[in-house]
Amino acid sequence: MLKPQWLRVKAPQHERIGDLAALLADLKLNTVCQEASCPNIGECFAGGTATFLIMGPGCTRACPYCDIDFDKSVRILDPTEPERLGEAVSRMHLKHVVITSVNRDDLVDGGASQFVECIKQVRRKSAGTTIELLIPDFCGNWDALSTVMDAGPNVLNHNIETVPSLYKIARPQGIYKRSLELLKRVSDGWMDVYVKSGLMVGLGERDEEICDVLVDLKSNNVDIVTIGQYLSPGPKHLAVERFVEPNQFEWFKHYGETELGFLQVISSPLTRSSYHAGEVRRLMELYPR
Repeated sequence: MLKPQWLRVKAPQHERIGDLAALLADLKLNTVCQEASCPNIGECFAGGTATFLIMGPGCTRACPYCDIDFDKSVRILDPTEPERLGEAVSRMHLKHVVITSVNRDDLVDGGASQFVECIKQVRRKSAGTTIELLIPDFCGNWDALSTVMDAGPNVLNHNIETVPSLYKIARPQGIYKRSLELLKRVSDGWMDVYVKSGLMVGLGERDEEICDVLVDLKSNNVDIVTIGQYLSPGPKHLAVERFVEPNQFEWFKHYGETELGFLQVISSPLTRSSYHAGEVRRLMELYPR
């Protein structure tokens, strides 16, 4: 299926990309921007932002939409990773940082302790930086979730990814209701934290199903939602079933913000989980907790 014109990406600024890529290589850090072949890498790297991928690059789940490598082996966490991440945030002068991880189902706490250490190091080296975590479901280990949340992130993101009817196909090791419960637990237990989630479209879902997911997210007190077009990384991954037109993305944004009352819905063909993530600082000023 050929990509439509509205999915063309601006040519990246190679000099800036090279500078940041060199810094990340020097500190031996991974980013989702690179590992997941994000179409916005040019725009985000040119703006001096990146989403750091910890505990990777291999993931213990093999979701067929994702371009991150599958690795189910037991791997010891690198104790130096949090300090190197904090150093990168400081050297990049980031006002807002997003920290995510691969799924680490091989670890008892799913890697919660590593998230905590990363928060500590960012706060130590760059105190004014707001911190957004994009976390896995920890297999429903709510003690691990509490460990992460008690470390004090400003934003907690956990992606719902797709509609319930496609979970067996796209997210076979995920559980829709478990992800909703995670989001609700965060909103109920840590009321000063902004709660965020996101989903892909174009996997074969109906627009009505997307609306139902938005209602579910709002019912579980999510504040911010991202909606973007799924783009297949390659022939071994799920195929794109449809390209959603830009005006439909605008309609999702209107429906979410105007009718359901989300603080923000970022909805466009090239939107990804961390796209324009730094805008949350403006929301914090408008809607302080």
